[in-house]
Amino acid sequence: MIDLQALRNLNPYLLIRPLIFRMDAEEAHHATLKWLKKGIAPRFKNNTDQSLRVKLLGMEFPNPIGLAAGFDKNAEVIPEMFGFGFGAVEVGSITPRPQAGNPKPRVFRLEDYEAVINRYGMNSDGFDACLRRIIAYRDSTHGIAPGIFGINIGKNKDSEDMTADYVAGVKKFAPFADYLTLNVSSPNTPGLRNLQGREMLTDLLQQVIAARDALPKRTPLFVKIAPDLSDGEMADIADVALATGIDAMIVGNTTVSRPEIIPQYLAKETGGLSGKPLFEFSTRVLVRMYKLTGGKIPLVGCGGVSNGAEAYAKILAGASLVQLYTALIYQGPLLVTRINAELSTLLKRDGFRTVAEALGKGVA
Repeated sequence: MIDLQALRNLNPYLLIRPLIFRMDAEEAHHATLKWLKKGIAPRFKNNTDQSLRVKLLGMEFPNPIGLAAGFDKNAEVIPEMFGFGFGAVEVGSITPRPQAGNPKPRVFRLEDYEAVINRYGMNSDGFDACLRRIIAYRDSTHGIAPGIFGINIGKNKDSEDMTADYVAGVKKFAPFADYLTLNVSSPNTPGLRNLQGREMLTDLLQQVIAARDALPKRTPLFVKIAPDLSDGEMADIADVALATGIDAMIVGNTTVSRPEIIPQYLAKETGGLSGKPLFEFSTRVLVRMYKLTGGKIPLVGCGGVSNGAEAYAKILAGASLVQLYTALIYQGPLLVTRINAELSTLLKRDGFRTVAEALGKGVA
């Protein structure tokens, strides 16, 4: 007898993944972008489950699952990624001037752990080239976008004034994004993580908020922090965030730590680790930041999410929204609709009518 449930659970991507994984990880990524631009990708209907809709900072997300920055660094496949079913798509990080990033090889799959180590170093086509693509995308939607669109801003590796790079990015992209993210936590750009210190972060946020407030449109500003922070550093960031009035925080970026399960021959590779091994670690940081901010600043849970239960755990830990990227490499484009279906079931199971009702309910 044919198992109909098993048929429904079939994931065609798993059949072609071995062929993709024969390619170098970065080459496979570029090939994926080429396929997407040629229309070789599924398109799913917009979410119609009202329990998954999230209203936040004047924006309405069709569902809380967003694409994290790093997949579409140069704003090349925005509509295609919305077609995967994401409630939000974030492109970037984009730097003011084009830069090549770090020497290759710089991306390493950890297949047994559904993880990746990368040290890209913010390779970017630069503000101007990416802006042209973003404007073309916006024109193609005629003002009717399928979800929320975010732009992640970085700094050039050789920049002498880091804050000026972010201010320039806010001025350049604010009119064209639903929200902007300040990436101050990539481990692959020298000196970048210093921006998370109390004094430097205060100065940065004050200047970018002032630049944003001088514009006709008040685009929400998010800041993306690292998971590799001490209790004191997290407390400082929470204080600065509350004092400056930043709109939201993404918790967090890739980690420079290496869990014991990672074999030494892979653990020795420098760069940021993402994927399944990051889930518990990043979720603990999320809980801590939720407590430190008293739930007064919306948080985006990012790190190791690969199924509905993990997305739900992030929400219970204090995340208004969830982001993912690495799980796509291992599970393919069906992942997003499956996570949303599982999340909807879990909310209903526990008597929550909306994501907002479940927010922070797992924090003691």
